[in-house]
Amino acid sequence: QLNGRQLRQLAIVARDYDRNYGHFTTRQNIQFNWVALKDIPDVLAKLAEVEMHAIQTSGNCIRNVTSDHYAGATKDELMDPRPWCEIIRQWSTFHPEFAFLPRKFKIAVTAAEHDRAAIRVHDIGLHIRKRGDVVGFEVHVGGGQGRTPHLATLVNEFVPEAELLDYLEAIMRVYNRFGRRDNKY
Repeated sequence: QLNGRQLRQLAIVARDYDRNYGHFTTRQNIQFNWVALKDIPDVLAKLAEVEMHAIQTSGNCIRNVTSDHYAGATKDELMDPRPWCEIIRQWSTFHPEFAFLPRKFKIAVTAAEHDRAAIRVHDIGLHIRKRGDVVGFEVHVGGGQGRTPHLATLVNEFVPEAELLDYLEAIMRVYNRFGRRDNKY
């Protein structure tokens, strides 16, 4: 979610340091493609003024954790998935084992009855579920939209929420150790 101050600051960055526009990405980020290298420190300072950053927005790391565009606003959701996106983002940001992965890594979370976040085309797709009173996650792994698109495989029908970060860490360790570093595509 962006607030008014953040949107204004992005407009200022676009006006003062880019070509008067930014590009919203499928990962729910904004790209400025024409910022001069000498201006990067100023742009980062402008972002920091409104509690924004450019951490993990490029390179072979865990990218922005996403959900669908209606997250938190529809009746068909079991719960709002955005807090889980933020928990995973905070867990993965600056995690020393995940700073130099074989390739960029994408995670999506949905809680909607019908998946609007396209979790099966992500490296990890999480579908929030409930078993009785226990909240958990259906976990899909290995999806992608690159040169050879493929759907993720269901690897666990229910991981309780208390175990999620440990489960994700195990997946990430396997990927970091055995993922193909020789294949940039």
